[in-house]
Parts: sequence; structure tokens; C-alpha cells
Amino acid sequence: MTTLFEPATAPALAAGATEHRPLIITLFGLFVVATLIITVWAGRQTKDAADFYAGGRQFTGFQNGLAISGDYMSAASFLGIAGAIALFGYDGFLYSIGFLVAWLVALLLVAEPLRNSGRYTMGDVLAFRMRQRPVRTAAGTSTIVVSIFYLLAQMAGAGVLVSLLLGITSDGGKVAVVALVGVLMIVYVTIGGMKGTTWVQMVKAVLLIAGALLITLMVLIKFNFNVSELLGKAAENSGQGAKFLEPGLKYGKDATTKLDFISLGLALVLGTAGLPHILIRFYTVPTAQAARKSVNWAIGIIGAFYLMTIALGFGAAALLKRADILASNKAGNTAAPLLAQEIGGGADSTGGAILLAVISAVAFATILAVVAGLTLASSSSFAHDIYVNVIRRGKATEKEEVRAARWSTVVIGAVAIGLGALARDLNVAGLVALAFAVAASANLPTILYSLFWKRFTTQGALWSIYGGLISAVGLVLFSPVVSGKPTSMFKDADFYWFPLENPGLISIPLGFFLGWLGTVLSKEKADPAKFAELEVRSLTGTGAV
Repeated sequence: MTTLFEPATAPALAAGATEHRPLIITLFGLFVVATLIITVWAGRQTKDAADFYAGGRQFTGFQNGLAISGDYMSAASFLGIAGAIALFGYDGFLYSIGFLVAWLVALLLVAEPLRNSGRYTMGDVLAFRMRQRPVRTAAGTSTIVVSIFYLLAQMAGAGVLVSLLLGITSDGGKVAVVALVGVLMIVYVTIGGMKGTTWVQMVKAVLLIAGALLITLMVLIKFNFNVSELLGKAAENSGQGAKFLEPGLKYGKDATTKLDFISLGLALVLGTAGLPHILIRFYTVPTAQAARKSVNWAIGIIGAFYLMTIALGFGAAALLKRADILASNKAGNTAAPLLAQEIGGGADSTGGAILLAVISAVAFATILAVVAGLTLASSSSFAHDIYVNVIRRGKATEKEEVRAARWSTVVIGAVAIGLGALARDLNVAGLVALAFAVAASANLPTILYSLFWKRFTTQGALWSIYGGLISAVGLVLFSPVVSGKPTSMFKDADFYWFPLENPGLISIPLGFFLGWLGTVLSKEKADPAKFAELEVRSLTGTGAV
């Protein structure tokens, strides 16, 4: 029988970490303590619901842009994309392109109108001209489901990362790691609220950019700043030759993978504008202009980071053996930390162990910051939309509302821990893409219709949210992500019939169609005065909080 924290054998890559494990644990501990201090400090300044949900709307455009970057550049960005590029070359880099292009949709269509129209949550905007209780219930449900999908990716990334560093190979040990991350995220949100979460996200963004820049420079120095030489070595070392640098290694092999690529692209490009934990960040700034500036800053910071994923992913492919990457984690999620170890001098060197520890601590910081943002988004939506406006019919006090948000954080954290333990062997970039698909199917159609279509009704909103949500989640449940493959969540089961790994190709158009169909078949008529008021508010900020 294996012990909970037995020495790693399969990932020989982390062998150097064994000797230097006290250093690694110390760095992790220092970061956790530092972020907890920030959280407690911010928690003392959280006095009311506006502080808990929106940080008192006191953050500048630059600060919020930095926090958005910290919220958006998740384990998928750092671990999943680097792993996808290391294993699939050109096709893996498509994740970086999709994640970045998505911000144009958020900037042009959502950021400013949402900041002007809402107060704390997405439900505030959707319920403005609709019947409050059914729409807020739907919005809260959708927010929680999308957040949990996204949380799965972060939990999977945390389990893989810390297991690598601590030499944990047993399933029980990996589940314990996931539970540790869940407990930390509950502490961050319940104590610090939006203020604490925002400061942690800003610190994490700076650390992530600095860490990625360091590895990028070291990889480029290794290849004399010759990108062509880097790509050539990556192609040669991958065992795929020139195919590694061309489309088709993962997508485009046959009709199914071509459709899967289109589905993935749709989900990535349209999903950002519907992600609840990104949408609530627009409420933390004092004006719509600051919201727009924060998105501009976020695009610049995120764009710079995704350019560096070229060096991270192709550097891993060039300097590490594909078999070793797969031995460490089947989905390639440990490629970036292992590249840091290799570029620092190798598994047996002090330099390699130090760089592995530093980069892994940064990745862990990434996970903690993102899970805190996701948990805050889902708990806020439950407390503000469902508890206050549906269960209590708007009669709860601010103190009761914040208490409900904190208790819902505990419940959502427990659910995320349980599901995250099951998803630990899935590629985190792929898991995040599923969250994007659900957000683009359920949230985005309803947001756009509410803001820009005069005839849109409550029935249209409900059909759009529930139709997009049920179709996206249902197709995922019967896809290869859940069963039928060695990398599936339930690898020993086989009940999938939907061939695509991402449901966006079907569920996103269906969400838009059902919003239209529900509206045209509805017997109720939209209130033109309410739409006119929302239009003026969304475009000018008049009457905004």
C-alpha cells in the first residue's frame, strides 16, 4: 500500500526537487503567508456589501487591468497552454490566440455597457428590464455552473503542480492537495472579499509576468535569440518533424477534429465576454471610462504574456523529452515547471531546483488568485441574485447578504474540491475551454440581447440561459472529456456519443436561437420605456452606481 506522500518515481524530472524539497516548501509557505496577510488587511477594510462585492469601487483603471490579467491568466494560461504547445506544437498555440482575441469582444461589446448598467452581478443587468425572480434565478444558476467548470481546471492544475514538487504519486495525496487549495480559496474570499481578492490578483499578475519573462529570456539565450533555431529543435525533438510546426497534429486529422477546432475557436473567442468572474471585475472601478481603460491595460498585459507562451511551450518541446513530459502528467500540465528546472541546470542541480520552486510558486499563486475570483463571482451571484432578490424578495439587510455570500463560498468550495479531485488528469486548458463554451452558450446571448434588442423578453432570457446551459453541460457529459478515453474524467467508463471535446459549435448557436425563439413566441411584450432607460444608462453612464 502506498503512503500519502511517498517519493516520486515516475516523474524522474522532479528528482532534483527531492533534495531541495525544504526550499520548495519554504517558498510555497512564504507566498501563502504573504497572501493571507494581504487578505486579512483587506478584510479589515470590508465594511459593507459594496466593499465585499466590488471593492468599494475604488480601484483605478490600471489596477483593475492588472487584476483582470491576474484573474484571466489562469492555470490554463501558464500550465495548460505550455503543455498543449509542448505536445501538439502549432495546434497547442491556437489556445493562446483564442484567449487573446476574445478580449476584443469583451472590449467592444460588454465592458462599458455592463459597468454602466449593473451593480454587483450579471443578474443586475439581465433583470433590469425583465421579471426579477426568474431571471435572477437563471443568472445565478448559470454563474455558479460556469464558475465550477472553471474551478475544475484550477483544481486540476494545483493537484498536478504540488504533487510534482512534493513527490506525491498516490491518488489520496493528490486529492489532499486539491482540498488544500480549496480551503485556502475559501479563506481568501470569506475574509477578504473583493478587496482582498483584487490585491492578491494584482500581486499574482506581476509575479506571473516576471516568471514567464525570466524563463522566456533564458530559453532565448539558450538558442542565441534565434527563434528559428528554437522551433527547429522543438520539431526535431518532438519526433514529429515538420508536422510539429504545421496545423493538424491535434486538430484537422479528420472531419471530427476539424469540427472540434471550430467549436474550440467559437468557445474561446465568445466565452470571455460571458465569464462571470471577469464581468464582476468591471464593477470595481468608479467610472465606465476606468472600465474601458482597465480592459485596454488587460489586453496589453495578457497579449505580452501569450507571446511568451511561444518560448515556454516550444522551449519545453525543444529541451525536454516528450516521454518525460507525459510520464509526469498525461495532459502535459507540468511542462512549464519542468522547463524551468531544465533551463536552470537540470534535475540534480541547485539552480534547477530553485528555478523549479520559484516558477511553481508563481503557478500556485496563479491558481490561488483565480480560484478566489471564481469563488467570489459564484458566491456573490448566489447571495445577491438568489438569496436576496429571490428567496428574501429584496428584504435582506446588507449584513445578512454578506453572511449568505460567505456561507455559499464554503459550499461552492466543497463542490469544487470534490469535482477537482476527479478532473486531476485532464488538460487544464481544455477544461477552461469547456467553461468558455458554457459561458458563451448561456450568458453571452442573454447579455447581448438584453443590452441591444428592444423586443427581448423574460421568456427569451430564460430559454437562452437554460437552453444554452443545459445543451452545453449535457453535451460535455456525453463527450470524450468525461468518458471513453485514457485522459477522460472517468477513464474506465465509456458512455459518450457526442464526438466533439468542446460543445460550443452546437450549444452557442442554440443559445442565441433559443433567446430569439423564446422572445418571438412570448405572449408578454417588452417595456420600451425600460429598454430606453437601459440604453441611455449603458451608453452614457447616467444613473449608474
